[in-house]
Amino acid sequence: MKIIQATLSSHILIPQGWHSDWEWGLSLILLTVVLHVLALGYLRQRTSLAISRMMERRHPTLVFVVVMGTVTLLATCLHGLEAGIWATAYQLIGALPNSRSAMLFSLNAMTSYGQTDLRLEDNWRLMGAIESLNGWLLFGMTTAFLFSMIQKVWILDSGTAASGR
Repeated sequence: MKIIQATLSSHILIPQGWHSDWEWGLSLILLTVVLHVLALGYLRQRTSLAISRMMERRHPTLVFVVVMGTVTLLATCLHGLEAGIWATAYQLIGALPNSRSAMLFSLNAMTSYGQTDLRLEDNWRLMGAIESLNGWLLFGMTTAFLFSMIQKVWILDSGTAASGR
Protein backbone atom coordinates (compact mmCIF):
# COMPACT_ATOMS: atom_id res chain seq x y z
CA MET A 1 0.00 0.00 0.00
CA LYS A 2 2.94 2.32 0.64
CA ILE A 3 3.98 1.96 -3.01
CA ILE A 4 0.53 2.99 -4.21
CA GLN A 5 0.47 5.90 -1.78
CA ALA A 6 3.94 7.06 -2.90
CA THR A 7 2.92 6.79 -6.56
CA LEU A 8 -0.28 8.72 -6.01
CA SER A 9 1.52 11.35 -3.94
CA SER A 10 4.22 11.87 -6.55
CA HIS A 11 1.93 11.96 -9.62
CA ILE A 12 -1.27 13.33 -8.16
CA LEU A 13 -1.41 16.00 -5.54
CA ILE A 14 -3.31 14.43 -2.67
CA PRO A 15 -4.62 17.10 -0.33
CA GLN A 16 -3.58 16.80 3.27
CA GLY A 17 -5.80 14.39 5.18
CA TRP A 18 -6.82 12.22 2.21
CA HIS A 19 -4.06 9.63 2.54
CA SER A 20 -6.17 7.48 4.87
CA ASP A 21 -9.11 7.65 2.48
CA TRP A 22 -6.93 6.35 -0.35
CA GLU A 23 -5.34 3.65 1.81
CA TRP A 24 -8.70 2.35 3.03
CA GLY A 25 -10.44 2.86 -0.32
CA LEU A 26 -7.84 1.14 -2.49
CA SER A 27 -7.54 -1.73 0.00
CA LEU A 28 -11.32 -2.20 -0.05
CA ILE A 29 -11.42 -2.04 -3.86
CA LEU A 30 -8.74 -4.71 -4.04
CA LEU A 31 -10.57 -6.90 -1.52
CA THR A 32 -13.98 -6.58 -3.16
CA VAL A 33 -12.69 -7.04 -6.71
CA VAL A 34 -10.79 -10.20 -5.76
CA LEU A 35 -13.87 -11.50 -3.93
CA HIS A 36 -16.06 -10.62 -6.91
CA VAL A 37 -13.82 -12.34 -9.44
CA LEU A 38 -13.52 -15.48 -7.31
CA ALA A 39 -17.27 -15.63 -6.67
CA LEU A 40 -18.20 -15.06 -10.32
CA GLY A 41 -15.65 -17.67 -11.40
CA TYR A 42 -17.14 -20.20 -8.99
CA LEU A 43 -20.66 -19.28 -10.08
CA ARG A 44 -19.70 -19.68 -13.76
CA GLN A 45 -18.25 -23.09 -13.08
CA ARG A 46 -21.31 -24.31 -11.18
CA THR A 47 -23.75 -22.72 -13.62
CA SER A 48 -22.07 -24.26 -16.67
CA LEU A 49 -22.57 -27.73 -15.25
CA ALA A 50 -26.19 -27.03 -14.34
CA ILE A 51 -27.01 -25.52 -17.74
CA SER A 52 -25.65 -28.55 -19.59
CA ARG A 53 -27.71 -30.94 -17.49
CA MET A 54 -30.87 -28.84 -17.70
CA MET A 55 -30.71 -28.37 -21.48
CA GLU A 56 -30.86 -32.14 -21.95
CA ARG A 57 -34.12 -32.48 -20.03
CA ARG A 58 -36.04 -29.21 -20.18
CA HIS A 59 -37.34 -26.59 -22.55
CA PRO A 60 -34.67 -23.96 -23.38
CA THR A 61 -36.88 -21.02 -22.36
CA LEU A 62 -37.41 -22.53 -18.92
CA VAL A 63 -33.67 -23.13 -18.60
CA PHE A 64 -32.99 -19.51 -19.58
CA VAL A 65 -35.44 -18.16 -16.98
CA VAL A 66 -34.17 -20.40 -14.19
CA VAL A 67 -30.48 -19.82 -14.92
CA MET A 68 -30.72 -16.06 -15.36
CA GLY A 69 -33.01 -15.64 -12.37
CA THR A 70 -30.71 -17.65 -10.13
CA VAL A 71 -27.52 -16.05 -11.38
CA THR A 72 -28.98 -12.55 -11.03
CA LEU A 73 -30.16 -13.25 -7.48
CA LEU A 74 -26.73 -14.59 -6.49
CA ALA A 75 -24.94 -11.64 -8.11
CA THR A 76 -27.23 -9.26 -6.21
CA CYS A 77 -26.36 -11.03 -2.94
CA LEU A 78 -22.68 -10.71 -3.83
CA HIS A 79 -23.06 -6.95 -4.32
CA GLY A 80 -24.85 -6.76 -0.97
CA LEU A 81 -21.99 -8.61 0.71
CA GLU A 82 -19.48 -6.22 -0.84
CA ALA A 83 -21.49 -3.21 0.30
CA GLY A 84 -21.48 -4.79 3.75
CA ILE A 85 -17.68 -4.94 3.67
CA TRP A 86 -17.55 -1.21 2.97
CA ALA A 87 -20.18 -0.56 5.66
CA THR A 88 -18.11 -2.47 8.19
CA ALA A 89 -15.07 -0.39 7.26
CA TYR A 90 -17.06 2.83 7.73
CA GLN A 91 -17.96 1.70 11.22
CA LEU A 92 -14.42 0.60 12.08
CA ILE A 93 -12.98 4.00 11.20
CA GLY A 94 -15.83 5.90 12.87
CA ALA A 95 -17.08 7.53 9.66
CA LEU A 96 -20.72 6.57 10.34
CA PRO A 97 -22.48 6.03 13.68
CA ASN A 98 -24.14 2.61 13.29
CA SER A 99 -24.45 -0.43 11.05
CA ARG A 100 -27.80 0.56 9.60
CA SER A 101 -26.65 3.99 8.40
CA ALA A 102 -23.32 2.51 7.25
CA MET A 103 -25.07 -0.08 5.08
CA LEU A 104 -27.51 2.47 3.67
CA PHE A 105 -24.70 4.86 2.86
CA SER A 106 -22.64 2.07 1.32
CA LEU A 107 -25.43 0.86 -0.97
CA ASN A 108 -26.10 4.46 -2.01
CA ALA A 109 -22.43 5.09 -2.76
CA MET A 110 -21.88 1.77 -4.55
CA THR A 111 -24.89 2.20 -6.82
CA SER A 112 -24.38 5.94 -7.26
CA TYR A 113 -28.01 6.32 -6.22
CA GLY A 114 -27.16 9.01 -3.69
CA GLN A 115 -30.66 9.62 -2.35
CA THR A 116 -29.84 9.83 1.32
CA ASP A 117 -29.07 12.56 3.82
CA LEU A 118 -26.23 10.52 5.30
CA ARG A 119 -22.74 11.96 5.06
CA LEU A 120 -19.41 10.56 6.06
CA GLU A 121 -17.39 12.37 8.70
CA ASP A 122 -15.48 15.21 7.04
CA ASN A 123 -12.11 13.50 7.19
CA TRP A 124 -13.53 10.39 5.41
CA ARG A 125 -15.63 11.98 2.64
CA LEU A 126 -13.40 10.89 -0.22
CA MET A 127 -14.04 7.25 0.65
CA GLY A 128 -17.65 7.58 -0.52
CA ALA A 129 -16.47 8.65 -3.97
CA ILE A 130 -13.90 5.84 -4.01
CA GLU A 131 -16.65 3.35 -3.15
CA SER A 132 -18.71 4.69 -6.03
CA LEU A 133 -15.78 3.99 -8.35
CA ASN A 134 -15.64 0.48 -6.87
CA GLY A 135 -19.35 0.03 -7.58
CA TRP A 136 -18.84 0.92 -11.25
CA LEU A 137 -16.07 -1.67 -11.53
CA LEU A 138 -18.09 -4.40 -9.79
CA PHE A 139 -21.28 -3.72 -11.73
CA GLY A 140 -19.30 -3.71 -14.97
CA MET A 141 -17.90 -7.14 -14.18
CA THR A 142 -21.36 -8.40 -13.23
CA THR A 143 -22.86 -7.07 -16.46
CA ALA A 144 -20.19 -8.84 -18.54
CA PHE A 145 -20.78 -12.01 -16.54
CA LEU A 146 -24.56 -11.93 -17.02
CA PHE A 147 -24.11 -11.29 -20.73
CA SER A 148 -21.82 -14.31 -20.98
CA MET A 149 -24.44 -16.45 -19.22
CA ILE A 150 -27.07 -15.30 -21.72
CA GLN A 151 -24.77 -16.21 -24.59
CA LYS A 152 -24.04 -19.62 -23.07
CA VAL A 153 -27.73 -20.51 -22.82
CA TRP A 154 -28.41 -19.26 -26.36
CA ILE A 155 -25.48 -21.24 -27.79
CA LEU A 156 -26.65 -24.41 -26.05
CA ASP A 157 -30.21 -23.73 -27.21
CA SER A 158 -29.11 -23.35 -30.82
CA GLY A 159 -27.17 -26.61 -30.51
CA THR A 160 -30.27 -28.49 -29.31
CA ALA A 161 -32.36 -26.87 -32.05
CA ALA A 162 -29.86 -27.99 -34.68
CA SER A 163 -29.91 -31.55 -33.37
CA GLY A 164 -33.70 -31.71 -33.81
CA ARG A 165 -34.86 -31.43 -30.21
